[in-house]
Amino acid sequence: MDDIINELYTLRDYLRYCVSALTKAEVYFGHGTDNAWDEALALLLPSVNLPMDSDERILDARLTLPERKLILQRIHDRVTKRIPVAYLTQQAYFAGLKFYVNEHVLVPRSPLAELIEGQFLPWVDPDHVTHILDLCTGSGCIAAACAMAFPETLVDGVDISKEALKVAKTNINTLGLDDQVRIFYSDLLTKCKKAKYDIIVSNPPYVDAQDIKSMPAEYHHEPKIGLEAGKDGLALVLTILTNAHQYLTKQGVLIVEVGNSQYALQDKYPELPLTWLEFERGGDGVFAITYDQLVQYADYIA
Repeated sequence: MDDIINELYTLRDYLRYCVSALTKAEVYFGHGTDNAWDEALALLLPSVNLPMDSDERILDARLTLPERKLILQRIHDRVTKRIPVAYLTQQAYFAGLKFYVNEHVLVPRSPLAELIEGQFLPWVDPDHVTHILDLCTGSGCIAAACAMAFPETLVDGVDISKEALKVAKTNINTLGLDDQVRIFYSDLLTKCKKAKYDIIVSNPPYVDAQDIKSMPAEYHHEPKIGLEAGKDGLALVLTILTNAHQYLTKQGVLIVEVGNSQYALQDKYPELPLTWLEFERGGDGVFAITYDQLVQYADYIA
């Protein structure tokens, strides 16, 4: 490592070195980037407290010795330990917002960001949305993004992980959303006190047992409580489907990301009128179902 420090001095030097190291090690990209170049930038720029949209001329700036040591250590940890960049830099972006993350929350990467930015159209009338629930809030990224998209709307973010709730509260405070977003403990919907929501949006644990075993090493740094959902990946989703109508307004909608467990859910409930959403920026495994449909099929779901 000392030889490298004595030969590389600028951000551009370390960018080139990092891209080469990531490519050689064949790391897995899936926590916000899909290529070595973007991954290297996501590692380097926050390491020297520079924004992701920095002018490229900054790449020719020379780094201090402590900065070079920090970057090399993070490259080493990314390559050898397969730690996601977001955990090394403790930051990630979702819906254009920067969030603090640590090992107690999943790294934000849901396609739900696109839906939130579009105010959940055409599923709701944005002018009549007064209360939103982010179920399994994790870092609070979905709750915060909803608050930004609906500045006059109250948003609740709930989670069963007390460590995750600490992270969510930090993010809500940093973004100045304390007066609009409430973060509190709840085992799914149990502590929501029969509130009525216009939108319940959730990215719950949905990874089945087989996928857990075959996941790249990077994902095993994330909290298991945020990933594992039984043999078929539906352990939490079925509970949500069973109870959500009790917490929705009559014009309300339930939107849930289930990833690869989409197929298990379709096999289990072939007649359930789930609408599977498409995203311009990529992503799948997200369904929407209205209050009326949940009530109509309540016996079928149960």
